[in-house]
Amino acid sequence: MNKYNLLILCWWLSASLVQAQNVDAPAYSNEFLAIGVGARALGMSKAYTAVANDVTAAYWNPAGLIRIKDKYQASLMHAEYFGGIANYDYGGFATKLDESGAIAFSVIRMGIDNIPDTRFLIDNVGNINYNNVGSFSEASYAFLFSYARESTLIKGLRAGTNFKVIHRSAGAFASAWGFGLDVGAQLTRGKWHFGAMGRDITGTFNIWNYNTETIASIFSRTNNKISENAVEITLPRAIVEAAREIQFGKNVGLLLTTGLTFTFDGKRNTFLRTSFLSGDFQAGAEVDFKKTVFVRGGVGNFQRLQQLDRSFYTELQPSFGIGFNILHFSIDYAMTNVMRSDAVMYSHIFSVKGSFATKASKK
Repeated sequence: MNKYNLLILCWWLSASLVQAQNVDAPAYSNEFLAIGVGARALGMSKAYTAVANDVTAAYWNPAGLIRIKDKYQASLMHAEYFGGIANYDYGGFATKLDESGAIAFSVIRMGIDNIPDTRFLIDNVGNINYNNVGSFSEASYAFLFSYARESTLIKGLRAGTNFKVIHRSAGAFASAWGFGLDVGAQLTRGKWHFGAMGRDITGTFNIWNYNTETIASIFSRTNNKISENAVEITLPRAIVEAAREIQFGKNVGLLLTTGLTFTFDGKRNTFLRTSFLSGDFQAGAEVDFKKTVFVRGGVGNFQRLQQLDRSFYTELQPSFGIGFNILHFSIDYAMTNVMRSDAVMYSHIFSVKGSFATKASKK
């Protein structure tokens, strides 16, 4: 069997599996992977596809791994959402294979821990026994294996890809495994940077299995049918961005970046919305002093909302951040998810990055 027949077979099997399960691709599938990693990028409202140049490029645009300046680079990030209920953690490691190639491995986890399990709160004789209340976790994991290469034909052109494995679990009740592919490219022309990223280009398939024994008694009381398995599909997402570097004297630099994120899972409440695709606008800026101190900001997540009088208004989410480079380490902070409403909603993001070994030539 040649490689073309193998590709056709894989496509046919995937299509047959979806048809047999009568699956509809849900909006917001695997949405934990849309949050982002690295406080630098998040402080710029995720406008980072064109300028990603460190270990976090494995997430934003794997083509940017070529621009890592040192042989090895690692990064860690922790964030909390919904008042600390949900924990979001990221760890990444990247290394240069040579002047034209790089690889990376990344892990992302978003989980809600210590969820009360009240199935056995009432015992067989009808008594309430709090000692029977246990706990479980709902967690989503992503493992990214990344590879990037610089073009030998077009100067300034870089390309990269991710193979990602997804694992999701809801205690002992259900679990899923999935897989997908991302591709990305960057092009540099002087002080201009351009980037494109295709996420889940083949569709990311999550195959769910349910432990029916743990919920059989509950479903029997409501006469509901218990599903044993299901398939969930994450449809592709495309990001295109452009950025410009501006230098003021020897000490002050400015980076401006902007772009659009397109989704293909129906009409979303975004900046651009049609029955076929939706598009969200993001823009960011970074000011640096001697490449040591950084101040960042950005806007994104434009939404058209309706008021009680049926009139519409547009709301957006600004982001802010600062960063410091100390020797071979970078410490970054971002404030994201800032809402313009009566409720004060925001998230604090911290990340640290370290570079090690000999310094590679600057791209």
